[in-house]
Amino acid sequence: MQLQNAARKEESGYASSVVKEFLAHVRDGLRKPQKQLSPKYFYDEKGSGYFDKICQLEEYYPYKSELKLMPIVARDISRILTDRYSVVEFGAGSLTKVRPLLDWLRKIDQFVPIDISGEHLRSACEELSGDYPGVNITPIEADFSHEVDLSGVNAKRLGFFPGSTIGNFTPAQAKSFLGSAGKTLGPDSYFIIGVDTKKSPTFLHHAYNDAQGITAKFNLNMLHRINNDLKCDIPVHYFEHYAHYNALKGCVEMHLVSTKNFECNIAGESIHFSAGESIHTENSYKYHPEEFTALAEKAGWSTQKIWMAERDMFSIFLLKY
Repeated sequence: MQLQNAARKEESGYASSVVKEFLAHVRDGLRKPQKQLSPKYFYDEKGSGYFDKICQLEEYYPYKSELKLMPIVARDISRILTDRYSVVEFGAGSLTKVRPLLDWLRKIDQFVPIDISGEHLRSACEELSGDYPGVNITPIEADFSHEVDLSGVNAKRLGFFPGSTIGNFTPAQAKSFLGSAGKTLGPDSYFIIGVDTKKSPTFLHHAYNDAQGITAKFNLNMLHRINNDLKCDIPVHYFEHYAHYNALKGCVEMHLVSTKNFECNIAGESIHFSAGESIHTENSYKYHPEEFTALAEKAGWSTQKIWMAERDMFSIFLLKY
């Protein structure tokens, strides 16, 4: 396997622009009446490591449900798509779930994983590269929520967006992302996307409040990252992890709740927190199949096939643009 780096940017300049964007988002988010931070900032190297641990938890059903379903999906797709394809994975992470696709789809010329956590991505690519000779792996360090330049990607494009990451977007944001992904992948492209399903609120509560507290560490790590990367002084020990299912919205909301009144410094600006005030760090929207089908259609995608995990715990869609 040939491993290439498609993100040949000037490292210092690229890093500087990323830090500036991160700072701008943090300052804007913490100025709002309901303070908020984007979940994409969970994923520095340490945060990505915590997420890998979450995926192994007994309570966290999406990972296991989807992983069990993926070989069936890959086998079926190998019969549906017979041309040569380049697979483009959005928010690639540890590259575990793409393996069944690489096993079953023999006509894959190129694999392009996109992730915001560059160091974690490159490490995962090195591990993957020895197992699939003949496939050109081209990692791209980028924010996949925006349109990504794939001018160097060959053949027809098959998008891959596993997990339940689409649920981190509000329905309006999800529609926007699906539209952007369509432009990134191009006409007549296909898209495999994992979508979590609506289920018991009690079951969901345990999935996002695990007994070992790994999800809490994952959530709190965002504040550590702000302190480390932006040289801020947020007292992380004043915050607690809080997650609950909002049945009216159909989503799990994750927050960091302040336990004290205090002020902190964000790049020279004083930000006040009151006891009981929260930072909203993540949504995880759940969809019935017909709800997501309608949403994808509004963004220009048609649903070709839906696979459901056991007890309808998770769904995987094949879309066409």
